[in-house]
Amino acid sequence: MPLRILDRLEEILIITLMALAVVLIFVAVLHRFSIGVAADLVGYGRAHDMPVLTDWARSAFRTINSLRLTWAQEACIFLFVWMAKFGAAYGVRTGIHVGVDVLVERLAPGPRHVMTIIAMAGGILFTAILVWIGTDFVWHVKLGGQTTPDLELPSWIVYLAVPLGSALMCFRFVQALIKYLKTGEIAHHDHGAVEGLDDEADDLSKGGHA
Repeated sequence: MPLRILDRLEEILIITLMALAVVLIFVAVLHRFSIGVAADLVGYGRAHDMPVLTDWARSAFRTINSLRLTWAQEACIFLFVWMAKFGAAYGVRTGIHVGVDVLVERLAPGPRHVMTIIAMAGGILFTAILVWIGTDFVWHVKLGGQTTPDLELPSWIVYLAVPLGSALMCFRFVQALIKYLKTGEIAHHDHGAVEGLDDEADDLSKGGHA
Protein backbone atom coordinates (compact mmCIF):
# COMPACT_ATOMS: atom_id res chain seq x y z
CA MET A 1 0.00 0.00 0.00
CA PRO A 2 2.73 2.60 0.83
CA LEU A 3 4.41 1.87 -2.50
CA ARG A 4 1.15 2.34 -4.36
CA ILE A 5 0.67 5.68 -2.63
CA LEU A 6 4.22 6.69 -3.59
CA ASP A 7 3.62 5.62 -7.19
CA ARG A 8 0.42 7.63 -7.32
CA LEU A 9 2.01 10.73 -5.76
CA GLU A 10 4.87 10.49 -8.23
CA GLU A 11 2.46 10.42 -11.17
CA ILE A 12 0.33 13.24 -9.76
CA LEU A 13 3.40 15.42 -9.21
CA ILE A 14 4.68 14.90 -12.76
CA ILE A 15 1.25 15.54 -14.30
CA THR A 16 0.76 18.65 -12.16
CA LEU A 17 4.15 20.10 -13.05
CA MET A 18 3.59 19.40 -16.73
CA ALA A 19 0.12 20.94 -16.69
CA LEU A 20 1.35 24.06 -14.89
CA ALA A 21 4.19 24.49 -17.37
CA VAL A 22 1.90 24.11 -20.37
CA VAL A 23 -0.69 26.55 -18.99
CA LEU A 24 1.98 29.08 -18.07
CA ILE A 25 3.59 28.88 -21.50
CA PHE A 26 0.19 29.30 -23.17
CA VAL A 27 -0.65 32.35 -21.03
CA ALA A 28 2.76 33.93 -21.66
CA VAL A 29 2.50 33.43 -25.43
CA LEU A 30 -1.08 34.74 -25.46
CA HIS A 31 0.01 37.75 -23.42
CA ARG A 32 2.85 38.54 -25.80
CA PHE A 33 0.61 38.07 -28.85
CA SER A 34 -2.12 40.28 -27.37
CA ILE A 35 0.33 43.11 -26.75
CA GLY A 36 1.42 42.95 -30.38
CA VAL A 37 -2.17 42.93 -31.64
CA ALA A 38 -3.10 45.91 -29.45
CA ALA A 39 -0.06 47.86 -30.66
CA ASP A 40 -0.95 47.11 -34.29
CA LEU A 41 -4.53 48.28 -33.70
CA VAL A 42 -3.26 51.55 -32.27
CA GLY A 43 -1.20 52.11 -35.40
CA TYR A 44 -4.09 51.12 -37.65
CA GLY A 45 -6.49 53.47 -35.87
CA ARG A 46 -4.10 56.37 -36.20
CA ALA A 47 -3.41 55.67 -39.87
CA HIS A 48 -7.10 55.52 -40.75
CA ASP A 49 -8.27 58.35 -38.48
CA MET A 50 -10.34 56.12 -36.20
CA PRO A 51 -10.11 57.74 -32.74
CA VAL A 52 -12.51 55.29 -31.08
CA LEU A 53 -10.46 52.28 -32.17
CA THR A 54 -7.24 54.08 -31.29
CA ASP A 55 -8.41 54.91 -27.77
CA TRP A 56 -9.76 51.41 -27.18
CA ALA A 57 -6.60 49.75 -28.48
CA ARG A 58 -4.40 52.07 -26.41
CA SER A 59 -6.42 51.24 -23.30
CA ALA A 60 -6.20 47.53 -24.06
CA PHE A 61 -2.45 47.82 -24.62
CA ARG A 62 -1.93 49.53 -21.26
CA THR A 63 -4.06 46.96 -19.47
CA ILE A 64 -2.31 43.97 -21.02
CA ASN A 65 1.13 45.52 -20.62
CA SER A 66 0.45 46.11 -16.92
CA LEU A 67 0.30 42.33 -16.45
CA ARG A 68 3.96 41.60 -15.87
CA LEU A 69 4.87 38.07 -16.91
CA THR A 70 8.62 38.48 -17.05
CA TRP A 71 8.86 35.72 -14.45
CA ALA A 72 7.02 33.18 -16.65
CA GLN A 73 10.11 31.91 -18.48
CA GLU A 74 12.02 31.38 -15.26
CA ALA A 75 9.04 29.61 -13.67
CA CYS A 76 8.71 27.29 -16.68
CA ILE A 77 12.39 26.38 -16.46
CA PHE A 78 12.02 25.49 -12.79
CA LEU A 79 8.89 23.44 -13.47
CA PHE A 80 10.63 21.50 -16.22
CA VAL A 81 13.67 20.88 -14.00
CA TRP A 82 11.49 19.35 -11.29
CA MET A 83 9.47 17.44 -13.85
CA ALA A 84 12.62 16.05 -15.48
CA LYS A 85 14.12 14.85 -12.21
CA PHE A 86 11.00 13.08 -11.01
CA GLY A 87 10.19 11.97 -14.54
CA ALA A 88 13.56 10.20 -14.61
CA ALA A 89 12.55 8.20 -11.53
CA TYR A 90 9.24 7.38 -13.20
CA GLY A 91 11.17 6.24 -16.25
CA VAL A 92 13.18 3.77 -14.17
CA ARG A 93 10.00 2.38 -12.61
CA THR A 94 8.21 1.92 -15.93
CA GLY A 95 11.21 1.04 -18.08
CA ILE A 96 10.82 3.86 -20.62
CA HIS A 97 14.43 5.07 -20.50
CA VAL A 98 16.38 4.74 -23.72
CA GLY A 99 19.00 2.02 -23.46
CA VAL A 100 21.52 0.42 -25.80
CA ASP A 101 21.14 -3.28 -25.08
CA VAL A 102 22.08 -4.85 -28.40
CA LEU A 103 25.25 -6.40 -26.96
CA VAL A 104 23.57 -7.54 -23.74
CA GLU A 105 20.73 -9.23 -25.63
CA ARG A 106 23.27 -11.25 -27.63
CA LEU A 107 24.96 -12.63 -24.51
CA ALA A 108 24.26 -16.02 -23.02
CA PRO A 109 21.78 -16.07 -20.09
CA GLY A 110 24.57 -16.20 -17.48
CA PRO A 111 26.65 -13.23 -18.67
CA ARG A 112 23.46 -11.32 -19.48
CA HIS A 113 22.30 -11.79 -15.89
CA VAL A 114 25.62 -10.48 -14.56
CA MET A 115 25.66 -7.49 -16.91
CA THR A 116 22.10 -6.55 -15.96
CA ILE A 117 22.97 -6.63 -12.26
CA ILE A 118 26.09 -4.52 -12.90
CA ALA A 119 24.06 -1.98 -14.89
CA MET A 120 21.41 -1.65 -12.18
CA ALA A 121 24.05 -1.44 -9.44
CA GLY A 122 25.75 1.29 -11.46
CA GLY A 123 22.48 3.19 -11.57
CA ILE A 124 22.11 2.87 -7.81
CA LEU A 125 25.67 4.07 -7.22
CA PHE A 126 25.39 6.98 -9.65
CA THR A 127 22.11 8.28 -8.26
CA ALA A 128 23.33 7.83 -4.69
CA ILE A 129 26.34 10.00 -5.51
CA LEU A 130 23.98 12.60 -7.01
CA VAL A 131 21.98 12.61 -3.78
CA TRP A 132 25.10 13.21 -1.72
CA ILE A 133 26.55 15.90 -3.98
CA GLY A 134 23.15 17.52 -4.54
CA THR A 135 22.38 17.68 -0.83
CA ASP A 136 25.75 19.27 -0.10
CA PHE A 137 25.22 21.79 -2.89
CA VAL A 138 21.70 22.69 -1.72
CA TRP A 139 22.96 23.16 1.83
CA HIS A 140 25.68 25.59 0.76
CA VAL A 141 23.27 27.50 -1.50
CA LYS A 142 20.87 27.82 1.43
CA LEU A 143 23.64 29.16 3.64
CA GLY A 144 24.55 31.66 0.92
CA GLY A 145 21.02 33.06 0.83
CA GLN A 146 20.87 33.19 -2.97
CA THR A 147 17.57 34.01 -4.68
CA THR A 148 16.33 33.60 -8.26
CA PRO A 149 16.47 36.70 -10.51
CA ASP A 150 12.79 37.08 -11.44
CA LEU A 151 10.71 35.17 -8.91
CA GLU A 152 13.12 35.98 -6.08
CA LEU A 153 12.61 32.53 -4.62
CA PRO A 154 15.31 31.01 -2.43
CA SER A 155 17.56 29.22 -4.92
CA TRP A 156 17.93 26.18 -2.69
CA ILE A 157 14.24 25.35 -3.23
CA VAL A 158 14.85 25.08 -6.97
CA TYR A 159 18.02 23.01 -6.59
CA LEU A 160 16.27 20.74 -4.10
CA ALA A 161 14.92 18.88 -7.13
CA VAL A 162 18.37 17.33 -7.64
CA PRO A 163 18.74 15.43 -4.35
CA LEU A 164 15.03 14.63 -4.03
CA GLY A 165 14.63 13.42 -7.61
CA SER A 166 17.90 11.49 -7.45
CA ALA A 167 16.87 9.86 -4.18
CA LEU A 168 13.62 8.67 -5.71
CA MET A 169 15.48 7.48 -8.80
CA CYS A 170 17.95 5.58 -6.61
CA PHE A 171 15.04 3.95 -4.78
CA ARG A 172 13.51 2.93 -8.12
CA PHE A 173 16.80 1.34 -9.19
CA VAL A 174 16.89 -0.60 -5.92
CA GLN A 175 13.31 -1.71 -6.54
CA ALA A 176 14.18 -2.79 -10.07
CA LEU A 177 17.25 -4.72 -8.92
CA ILE A 178 15.35 -6.55 -6.16
CA LYS A 179 12.58 -7.45 -8.59
CA TYR A 180 15.11 -8.73 -11.11
CA LEU A 181 16.92 -10.83 -8.53
CA LYS A 182 13.64 -12.36 -7.35
CA THR A 183 11.80 -12.84 -10.64
CA GLY A 184 14.31 -12.23 -13.40
CA GLU A 185 12.00 -9.59 -14.87
CA ILE A 186 13.00 -6.11 -15.98
CA ALA A 187 10.51 -3.27 -16.32
CA HIS A 188 10.10 -2.34 -19.96
CA HIS A 189 7.77 -0.16 -21.95
CA ASP A 190 5.05 -2.15 -23.63
CA HIS A 191 3.07 -0.38 -26.35
CA GLY A 192 0.30 -2.88 -25.79
CA ALA A 193 -0.15 -1.44 -22.30
CA VAL A 194 -1.20 1.92 -23.74
CA GLU A 195 -4.94 2.20 -23.46
CA GLY A 196 -6.66 2.17 -26.83
CA LEU A 197 -3.55 1.20 -28.80
CA ASP A 198 -4.52 -2.46 -29.01
CA ASP A 199 -8.00 -1.57 -30.24
CA GLU A 200 -6.57 0.74 -32.87
CA ALA A 201 -4.15 -1.95 -34.02
CA ASP A 202 -7.00 -4.46 -34.26
CA ASP A 203 -9.09 -2.01 -36.28
CA LEU A 204 -6.21 -1.40 -38.67
CA SER A 205 -5.62 -5.12 -38.99
CA LYS A 206 -9.27 -5.78 -39.75
CA GLY A 207 -9.31 -2.92 -42.22
CA GLY A 208 -6.24 -4.33 -43.94
CA HIS A 209 -7.78 -7.76 -44.29
CA ALA A 210 -11.02 -6.24 -45.54
